[in-house]
Amino acid sequence: MSRPKSPLIHGDDIENYGSMQTCQDDGAIANESLSFTARNAGMLLIIYSQFFFASMDISVKLLNGLEPPVHTLQIIVIRMGITFVCCEIYMTVMGIPDPIIGPKGVRMMLFFRSITGFFGLSGMYWSLQYLSVADATVLVFLTPLTTAVAGSVFLKESYSVKQAVAGVFSLLGVVLIGRPAFLFGSLDAIPQGLPDTAPAQRLAGVGACMVSVLGNTGAYTSIRAIGKRAHPMHVMTFFSLWSTIISSLGMVVFDIPVVYPTSWMWVLLLFIVGVFGFAAQTLLTMGLQRETVSRGVTGMYAQVFFAVVLERLLFGVVPSLLSVLGAVIIMSSALYVVMKKQKPHQDSTADNTQK
Repeated sequence: MSRPKSPLIHGDDIENYGSMQTCQDDGAIANESLSFTARNAGMLLIIYSQFFFASMDISVKLLNGLEPPVHTLQIIVIRMGITFVCCEIYMTVMGIPDPIIGPKGVRMMLFFRSITGFFGLSGMYWSLQYLSVADATVLVFLTPLTTAVAGSVFLKESYSVKQAVAGVFSLLGVVLIGRPAFLFGSLDAIPQGLPDTAPAQRLAGVGACMVSVLGNTGAYTSIRAIGKRAHPMHVMTFFSLWSTIISSLGMVVFDIPVVYPTSWMWVLLLFIVGVFGFAAQTLLTMGLQRETVSRGVTGMYAQVFFAVVLERLLFGVVPSLLSVLGAVIIMSSALYVVMKKQKPHQDSTADNTQK
């Protein structure tokens, strides 16, 4: 039985900026003879993006260890400022129309993606003031599950039981790696040096994580809704521009001093954060434009796996047996979703035939 089309993801009056002409909407396979890479282009792009996200987080961790420390809002300003400049240069060179305001018909959706994306980004940082990294990570990684549900409800995308099971197993893997104290009851799961927090403050931290989850859910769902009606750089431009504006205003309102570079390592790490952030957001946007939300978000759990590997290589952190088990579960779930062939959506084929 075919599912009704969502009005959010269709707009015949808008130019198609997509480059993959062999795939139907919603990630349906138009040609069963396509190669493995072509069939799973969206999912693979999402997994690649998680490597850059993890690398960026490692760079931020190294940056926070330098003196003087850089405030989170300043990092966002620099990272998103670099992303905005890169997007504008690319679109100008390639002659992409409407490089700043985006194409007509999706501008409101682009704005919605930008605002929700900022809250998704800032909510995570805010939560770390009151929660351990493990606690915050587990809570924020509810995003793939909520995004898959949102895609099914608002975009009318299919969400199979097998995909749901893969998502739950992936979340289990995150729990095993993070080992939050509120689940495992061990003080070893809380990083040393984390200040004691009152119940009200901890509740505020959990609330911030929920803000991050809702923000990311709105951002990822809107990217899929926009689809190929806007170029990936349009999506990136809106997000980076508004994140830069809001973060800059936040620094002014809260009187946060600007920290200037004091060493070449300081400059290098900030540059890496900006470049890796640009690469990660570009790959993620391209992946979500080509893949259903329910299937694509499963690949986001790969970030935890990449983070464990990079920490081992750069910081010598030896993961525990539970962390290794969690990483194996995460990658196995993502691999299962990638390897499982999708059936063409009959309703998409019918719609295309009628046009």
